[in-house]
Amino acid sequence: MIPILIGVTLLTFMLFNVFGGDPARRFAGKHATPEQVQTIRAELGLDRSLPEQYLFFVKQIVTVDYGRSWASKQLISTMISDGLGATLSLTAPAFFASIFFCIMLALFSVYGRGTILDRGTVVVCLALLSISSLVYILGLQYLLAFQGGIFPISGWDPSWTGRWEYLTLPWIILFVLSLGPNILIYRTVIMDEAFQDYVRTARAKGLAERHIFAKHILKNAMIPIITVIVIEMPFLITGSVLIENFFGIPGLGGTLIKALNDSDFPTIKAFTVISALVYMMFNLLADVLYSVVDPRVKLG
Repeated sequence: MIPILIGVTLLTFMLFNVFGGDPARRFAGKHATPEQVQTIRAELGLDRSLPEQYLFFVKQIVTVDYGRSWASKQLISTMISDGLGATLSLTAPAFFASIFFCIMLALFSVYGRGTILDRGTVVVCLALLSISSLVYILGLQYLLAFQGGIFPISGWDPSWTGRWEYLTLPWIILFVLSLGPNILIYRTVIMDEAFQDYVRTARAKGLAERHIFAKHILKNAMIPIITVIVIEMPFLITGSVLIENFFGIPGLGGTLIKALNDSDFPTIKAFTVISALVYMMFNLLADVLYSVVDPRVKLG
């Protein structure tokens, strides 16, 4: 993780401070005088040597002090912490509910393989995958919010008791979006395990089919399932950019989009490094979980 983090910080620094042109001139604007650009360069610490600037960037990462946004003048750490609560409120319930539902439906599909339930599940999942996420967002927003009036079209209440009214429809959309890919992946993994030799041996011993699926097949299928889940878990932090923007949820996705539109380099750099850290931490978590579900995997 340490070499990867060093590589990420070095590449991010080079992209924004070397290859991306003069940050001071971008910050000052097109009509700034050379004197104004030089003043801003001194204020931002860009008049120092590149090694000094890089070490200062590393210090910001270690101390979790990313400075201030060029666009809003707010502390970037405050912007991230403010958006994190809204993003997790949106992503976490839909994410964990979809994991449980998709694994259970995949198990039932494999349990009744070849039946109408199994074939129907595959057809529905393929149909869900074939539709753009924008169709779900705009279609459900129009039908359930605009026409039906069941949910608010958009908006946000920062209080913990009031935000759920605005999050219900985004939860439904995120849940539906996850069904197609996840069920097909879990079904494939569980199906591979269902035809292993140990399963035939368990059946020959007279074990009940439900016991075989619950105690043996699902347990041995957990390593690839954990891999898929962990790959998706950084989404909990980075959020759903489209849904946050369409529903006016002030999460991290909207903050990142605004930073990109404003060429807010400090904020973009902070998001880049944080995203890398999140992915590395969840990959480490996956390695630990492998040893929990499979005694053959040892940490060392």
